[in-house]
Amino acid sequence: MSAAPETSAEYIKHHLTNLTYGQHADGHWGFAHSAADAIEMGFWSINVDSMLFSIGLGVLFLWGFRVAAKTATTGVPGGWQNFVEWVVEFIDESVRGSFSGKNDMIGPLALTIFVWVFLMNFMDLIAVDWLPSLAGMLGVGHLKIVPSTDPNITFGLSLSVFALVLYYSFKFKGAGGFFAELAFHPFPKFLMPINLLLEGVTLIAKPVSLSLRLFGNMYAGEMIFILIALMYGGSWALGAFGGVLQLGWAIFHILIITLQAFIFMTLTIVYLDMACQESH
Repeated sequence: MSAAPETSAEYIKHHLTNLTYGQHADGHWGFAHSAADAIEMGFWSINVDSMLFSIGLGVLFLWGFRVAAKTATTGVPGGWQNFVEWVVEFIDESVRGSFSGKNDMIGPLALTIFVWVFLMNFMDLIAVDWLPSLAGMLGVGHLKIVPSTDPNITFGLSLSVFALVLYYSFKFKGAGGFFAELAFHPFPKFLMPINLLLEGVTLIAKPVSLSLRLFGNMYAGEMIFILIALMYGGSWALGAFGGVLQLGWAIFHILIITLQAFIFMTLTIVYLDMACQESH
């Protein structure tokens, strides 16, 4: 594992490096010792911290909502039941406003995406040094605690949505209808190659834009927290100013993490609505 960072550049690089497990250049398997080492591992490697926190937060979401469902009462609801009911009603209204068809899977999918992405984003509000420092005491050199700052996680989510889009496109339109949608619009049929190019790019852009939007916003937010944290290493006045900046950015960031979860969910609903509309 890598040593503790000494310079500002090392500090930033340290916080932006995942705990990666894979095959080293010499053939043996193990954890990466640096960002360059992680890159050399190539495709057959895994960011253990991203998987750990994303799966853990997913389990936390399922457990928390299951508790609310099991303890639900028709009388005066408790605080947690009230909150869960408010979230479910909010998602239900969003689905009704964006999805014109009838599909019993869309509501649970939208709820899962919104809460899961929000929880992953929320990890960005935890002080950047707390959990990595604790991991360092346990001998872990690198630890990124915000899964949505890892493009592997955001692309995994978006590709899952893209697979559903393709599935429902073929289910409701048929292979011929789906091909006709790509080949014969928006220009006349004799311009089919141009239509295929334009519509093909539009189709591929859906998962790419969906993942990069979430990753870019969360990565930028994390970078700002790291840069503010560097101010604590200066004078007391600079540290106090950094504390004010961190508080202000954290308050503003609450809006960003919620908005990014909402956008990801809404675009998913819209894409699936377009896929479920029968071809005419």
